[in-house]
Amino acid sequence: MSLRRYMESVGAFSAPEGGHDERAERLWLRDALFERMSSEKIASLLTEDPLRARREVTATLEQLASCPGPHEALASRVDVKELVRIVADMVLGFGPLEELLADPSVTEIMVNGPDAVFFERAGKVHPCSVTFYDERQLRMVIDRIVGPLGRRVDEQSPLVSARLPQGHRVNVVIPPLSLDGPLLTVRKFRETMYTLDELVSLGSLDTHVACLLRWAVLGRRNIAVSGGTGSGKTTLLNALSAEIAPHERIITIEDAAELRFSGHPHVVRLEARPKNAEGSGEVTIRDLVVNALRMRPDRIVVGECRSSEALDMLQAMNTGHDGSMTTLHANSPHEVVERLVMMSRYAMDLPVELIEKQIASALDLIVQLDRQPDGSRRVTALCACGAGSPGVRLGAVAHWDEGTSAYRWGTEPQWLADVASRQNIGMEEVNAWRLATGCSSS
Repeated sequence: MSLRRYMESVGAFSAPEGGHDERAERLWLRDALFERMSSEKIASLLTEDPLRARREVTATLEQLASCPGPHEALASRVDVKELVRIVADMVLGFGPLEELLADPSVTEIMVNGPDAVFFERAGKVHPCSVTFYDERQLRMVIDRIVGPLGRRVDEQSPLVSARLPQGHRVNVVIPPLSLDGPLLTVRKFRETMYTLDELVSLGSLDTHVACLLRWAVLGRRNIAVSGGTGSGKTTLLNALSAEIAPHERIITIEDAAELRFSGHPHVVRLEARPKNAEGSGEVTIRDLVVNALRMRPDRIVVGECRSSEALDMLQAMNTGHDGSMTTLHANSPHEVVERLVMMSRYAMDLPVELIEKQIASALDLIVQLDRQPDGSRRVTALCACGAGSPGVRLGAVAHWDEGTSAYRWGTEPQWLADVASRQNIGMEEVNAWRLATGCSSS
């Protein structure tokens, strides 16, 4: 059963009194507009002057709405102003996505074909009562999203990932790869990123975890943030990056730019580029990591490490770029090590023991994030990295105990005392943290 049929079955699409079909009227008005103004002309106007395009389309729609429709004049049956606005949004905007994109509480939008639109709010997925009228409207919206970004979606390129000017991440899949019509996913990001204190207030971590993370950033420790899809890795990475001193030069490297540094004065943002329609012009994250080393970085922040760039990132951390940070997909700190080994071997077929030695000397702290059953995100583990015999030794600093709904603390990182002395952190503050957490010395 499609979402539209389900919503109709529960009364979400019940017809208004009078029995007229608003959906049919809107489609009629849209198609009448395209007979008067071609979609190519509208697209050209949108590119040249969006305000002029809306004025001309709105004026044409008002003329058409006052003329007899399939049965009688629309003006006598519906609110013409509202009808014109809806159809104008359908043609010029993002249709049913307009309100979802404008709603700051919506964090993700998922379109599973024209008849099924879902959105995420507060970590939970809900069906949207408003859907696309047909596949044609959905394809128009997709083209409107990816067109200004210099991308195209067709049978030759049926899969596209891109970034909207607002910073939202977009993924599109169309037939023949998708079997139920075009698929669209939009991951939204706040204009201003969360701080560590805000994440504490949301329950993603407590003040003691936030304090240790803040000291790790100030002490130029190399940090890896791991977790599953949608667990809040980028959000936490942004919050950690906000703690970097303003005099340091930061270079961010991302597949699709999501990190925000609105309050930092010296940030250089780099974004990878996919292949063009001719199959050339690709610039990978690995290319950007190698190039960043020539740009005099104080810190390198890799938005997500997912392939052969892992080896270059580890080498950068081991060659004077302390305080670098990254995220990667992993279900536990131990899996972080395994994944880094695997990704490094994509770049060069090195012995596992040698790669693990690089990891042990490069990483100082692994922060594990998980999405909870209620939709919230939480830091569930902190592990300090060090050289083991053999491989990498992970020291459990803290982990979230579901039974007591509190953090259980283990051994404090070996670098804590050094960071405290170098960053002029008062020993009274450090000792108070030790007393509150019960963290034992290694």
